Amino acid sequence: QVQLVESGGGLVQAGGSLRLSCAASGRTFSTYAMGWFRQAPGKEREFVAAISFSWNGGSTNYAESVKGRFTISRDSAKNTVYLQMNSLKPEDTAVYYCAASTSRPPIVRRGQYDYWGQGTQVTVSS
Repeated sequence: QVQLVESGGGLVQAGGSLRLSCAASGRTFSTYAMGWFRQAPGKEREFVAAISFSWNGGSTNYAESVKGRFTISRDSAKNTVYLQMNSLKPEDTAVYYCAASTSRPPIVRRGQYDYWGQGTQVTVSS
């Protein structure tokens, strides 16, 4: 069992930045690939970014809509994964969820993830 707790969401103006954090507890953090998804009102939950197992070099994947603006990273010493979000746009407004997966990369589908956090709200004003 893995418990995930997100933090760092909030209200920011367009063009601004936020850094989301996801603290993991439970089984060994390095054995899980980690991902971020988001869900806007009235829309399905969509993939944002993923990072593979620490021992596998931590390769990353990004949704096309966030490439060049968002960066996912992980700190195994702190059992934490981050999502640095720059140049935010109003269309980035959503609840952001952290998730853990035992699947091998690429891990871009919701069904590949085993554990989910409760989510953190990100609102970008125009």
